[in-house]
Formats: sequence, C-alpha cells, structure tokens
Amino acid sequence: MKKEFNHERIKEAIRIILEELGDDPNREGLLETPDRVARMCDEVFEGMRYTNDEIAQMFNKCFETEQNRDLVLVQDIEVFSYCEHHLALMYNMRCHVGYIPNGKVIGLSKIARICDMVAKRLQLQERICSDIAEIIQKVCDTEDVIVIVEGEHSCMTARGIKKSGAKTRTAAIRGLFDTDHELRNEVYNLLK
Repeated sequence: MKKEFNHERIKEAIRIILEELGDDPNREGLLETPDRVARMCDEVFEGMRYTNDEIAQMFNKCFETEQNRDLVLVQDIEVFSYCEHHLALMYNMRCHVGYIPNGKVIGLSKIARICDMVAKRLQLQERICSDIAEIIQKVCDTEDVIVIVEGEHSCMTARGIKKSGAKTRTAAIRGLFDTDHELRNEVYNLLK
C-alpha cells in the first residue's frame, strides 16, 4: 500500500478542479483550499495506507480468556467513508460487530478503531463489512464473526436519484453466524 500521499500533486489537482468548475483558485476564499484538502486527505483516507493484515497487526490487542464461547457484540460504532464510485460521502454510518471468542477477546476500543480505519478508504459499504470481518477473524483467531453496517450515501441522497433518508444495510456473516440461524437472530434481536 502507498504509505504517503503526495500533497503537492493533490494540491495541484484541486486547483485544476476549482478552475474547471469556473472559479478562481487564487481568490481569497479559495487560496488555501488546495492545501486544506490535501491535509484532509491525510486524515479521511488514512486507511488507504494499510492492508487488512497491517490493520490487524496494528490493533491486535487481545486478552486470553477461559473457554468463553459467549457472544460479544459491540454496536453503534459511528464511522463515515467515501464511495469509490463518486467520491461521495457515506454518512450516518453505524457498524455493529459481533464474534464468538476462541480463547481470547479483543480490547473493545480496538474493534472501534478497526471499523474506523477500514472506513477511511475509498470504499463500498459491502467491502467495509467484509474487511472488518476479515480483520476481526485474524485478530481474534475465530471464524465466528458477524458485521452489520447501515448508512446513508450522498451519492444517492444529494445527487442522482436524490432520495433523502434512504438507508443501506449490509452484513458479512461468517462461521457459526452463517450456519446457526438462532445465533444470527439473537444478534438481530439485540440490535433492535
């Protein structure tokens, strides 16, 4: 993965976009916009610097546990991302992550950090689910993971079809959550 963004190239690209939109990048209100956008890219696309394996290594903070095989569920983790098709904001996004421990449990804040880092990429909501599930499987050494993401997409609400309030829900269902329908239903009931 690319570890650093070229700020000068991003700044120049933003200047070109501003000119092509018919504005003057040298006017007072826009003078520092290219630099601000380049710095924003560092922040909102940070996850693009890392593979799923690298994210798993960064947040691999687990604790040994007795043979606890009870459901762990963290819900309502707020994230935002950008659609790779339109570079449009995906917002009001909430991630719900559940897993069955296999001898160890992950620090709960690490689940939120994983969700945040995965979302900080040009993404598809479906891929956000599968990337989070893959990383949780690696870190927790368990196949039994469920990730549900719901959110709104400005590529659908603010442009194109312009259907405000339309929500998209996606799920990555792995291991026991795929085969044990009662367990999967327990997660969905807890999320109500």
